[in-house]
Amino acid sequence: MAAVALRSCRRGLSQILSNGGFAALSTKRLEGDRRHKSTVQYASRPELPKLAYRRVKGKSPGVVFLPGYGSNMNGQKAEALEEFCRSLGHSYLRFDYTGHGASEGVLAEGTIGTWKKDVLFVLDELAEGPQILVGSSIGGWLMLLAAIARPEKTAALVGISTAADHLVTAFNSLSLETRKELEEKGEWTVPTKHSEEGFYKFSMDFLREAENHCVLQSPIPVTCPVRLIHGLKDEDVPWHISMQVAERVLSPDVDVILRRHGQHRMSEKDDIKLMVYTIDDLIDKLTTLV
Repeated sequence: MAAVALRSCRRGLSQILSNGGFAALSTKRLEGDRRHKSTVQYASRPELPKLAYRRVKGKSPGVVFLPGYGSNMNGQKAEALEEFCRSLGHSYLRFDYTGHGASEGVLAEGTIGTWKKDVLFVLDELAEGPQILVGSSIGGWLMLLAAIARPEKTAALVGISTAADHLVTAFNSLSLETRKELEEKGEWTVPTKHSEEGFYKFSMDFLREAENHCVLQSPIPVTCPVRLIHGLKDEDVPWHISMQVAERVLSPDVDVILRRHGQHRMSEKDDIKLMVYTIDDLIDKLTTLV
């Protein structure tokens, strides 16, 4: 099993800051100069929807951000990471999955398999060299799937509120009677604070397809450094999922960082700082190894 280091946020931050390096990066620099924001581009794929993306060219390892379900590449975490990578001169890529944001396609027609293909296309065709994959929520699940499929393109993983297998596990935890009712209805409505409608709808076909991509039932063949950040007050994805991921990955270099007051989106100023510090520490580690 992987060695798992549990650190409190305060202790983890103080350790990173005491090492120097990133301590010089000011808050203003984190917020960045919006005048230099990357422009939206579109990647064409034969017989598949176009993917919208933003890219900053720079040094390796690069960073690729994978947003959550129903989200897009213009969120606070994605924006902050671009400014951070630009400030260090490292490459950065963020994009919208099929049916999300500015990309083509219909959200309700997407599947975990669809979005996995999107991530692999981005790694194969748009990203150069090894990447640090930063996955938020379902993006954390997709990050693991991509690392398994493209180990040579994966330098490290950073999961934010990682939702590996979550929809399948949550559905299967419902009573047998409830599951039968939902199967007859053909869809599952899940309350959420993160959509205008106040809920997400998942078809039974979506859930059945998602079962093909579950990773927590056996050892996860990922050997690169892994960092998992999760909030103890996450009401959408239980923090113990990050613990399960840490226990199952084969990597000997795994840290789980739990935020006592952290919620699902981890978009508070201190949450974003922790994410950036964690990635900076990984970049330093990876470049030192080289």
